Amino acid sequence: MAVRKIIEIDESKCDGCGQCVLACAEGAIEIKEGKAKVISDKFCDGLGACLGECPQGALKIVEREADEFDEEAVKERMTPSGGGCPSAGPMFVRPMSDVGTPSQGGSELTTWPIKMQLVNAKAPYFKNARLLLAGDCTAFAFASMHPDFIKGRVLVIGCPKLDDNDAYVGKLSDILVSNGVKDISLVHMEVPCCGNLKRLVDMAIRRAGSSTKVRSYTVRRTGELLEDAA
Repeated sequence: MAVRKIIEIDESKCDGCGQCVLACAEGAIEIKEGKAKVISDKFCDGLGACLGECPQGALKIVEREADEFDEEAVKERMTPSGGGCPSAGPMFVRPMSDVGTPSQGGSELTTWPIKMQLVNAKAPYFKNARLLLAGDCTAFAFASMHPDFIKGRVLVIGCPKLDDNDAYVGKLSDILVSNGVKDISLVHMEVPCCGNLKRLVDMAIRRAGSSTKVRSYTVRRTGELLEDAA
């Protein structure tokens, strides 16, 4: 223990928006029971990168007795189980369409990560989201994926041929149970293995006991888009 700088959160001001969670590269903050909380002093470096992200001004730096910052513990916490990149932590992304030029692509992506295996079902950006579930290959076959589907939605991608289908259903049902998802757009390739996404989504909805509306679309290998029958 030592006297050092550390983040303090005024829960009376916190509205649970989660912006501080995404701003904390060390993963020291989580939303619990609708409020942001520092889960362990050893994860907080006290530098205050999260301060400017709080719209309610609920965070401040104080000096008090606390456990020393443990960088190795942070690395272990932020590395996905089984290994992987710490940058897979949930974050908001400013769309390139807001800041770029046509030559830079005009991306509408607003969240990261996007692979189903990596997303956190309780990430703040899933709250009341319009969700887009897309087969891995769809964006390469359908040229207008960004303006037509990704814009205004939270994107999650997967491949039912290569991914663990049971884990996919479990993660998606967790997303539906934990968040007030408004609707789901499902975009899959015409090949049978990708079309299996529809079955997995139906299974997840039933498991979650959800009534979330789903609109499904098929992308042909030629790039043609067809809306599936309800």
